[in-house]
Order: sequence, then C-alpha cells, then structure tokens
Amino acid sequence: MNRVVVDSSVILAVIHQEAGFETMTPDLLARSIVSTVNLAEVQGKLVGWGWKPDEAWEDATGTVREVVPFEIDHAKAAGSLIAQTRALGLSLGDRACLALGLAMKVPVYTADRAWKSLKLGLRIHVIR
Repeated sequence: MNRVVVDSSVILAVIHQEAGFETMTPDLLARSIVSTVNLAEVQGKLVGWGWKPDEAWEDATGTVREVVPFEIDHAKAAGSLIAQTRALGLSLGDRACLALGLAMKVPVYTADRAWKSLKLGLRIHVIR
C-alpha cells in the first residue's frame, strides 16, 4: 500500500467539505498518514470553532488511517526547512507535515497553494 501524508488543511477541507475535498478519494484517505503535530493543529482549530475537545479529536483522527508521532528526526527536519519555507509563511505544522513526507519518502497532500513553489525533492499535491 502506497501511503500519503496529509496536511492539516486537507483534514479540515474533508471535515468541512470545502473546495478540493473531493480530491481526497476513499482510496487516498485509506492510505493517509498524519503527524501528531498536524492533528493537534486540527483539533485546536475545531475546538476554537466550538467543537467539544473529544469530538474534535474524533473528527480529526476519523479522516486518516494512521497517526505518526512527531519524532526527533522529524523535529530536526522541520526546523531545517525554515530557510526554504519562511518566505511562503509556512507554519511549524506545515513543516512537520513536509518533514514526515520527506522521512517516509511519500507524497504530501495540502490545500495550501503556496506549497506549489517548494522544491524539496518531494511530490506535493495541492487539492485546490
């Protein structure tokens, strides 16, 4: 099974059925993995919008197949990506997602169009 990494923006698009969510087919979602950093980001957004914390967590984790802990190597890679991503305004969560994709050597899915210009030796799919 070829896995794919999803960014927080993709999870939120799927939950809210926003533009581009249909790109995330059941097959892609069945192969999706996400960093714990990105799940914290999604849960925080949902709670901020009025979800109860447990419901927000359930909705966030219910869209993906696998959750991957943010490890030391991911942290180092995410920190190292700041020079290449600062001008685009990418957050720590964005860099955590990219770091996971690089570590696992799998494509990354995002709803953030700014990622199109990144040249990281990683396949990046923008869903809208």
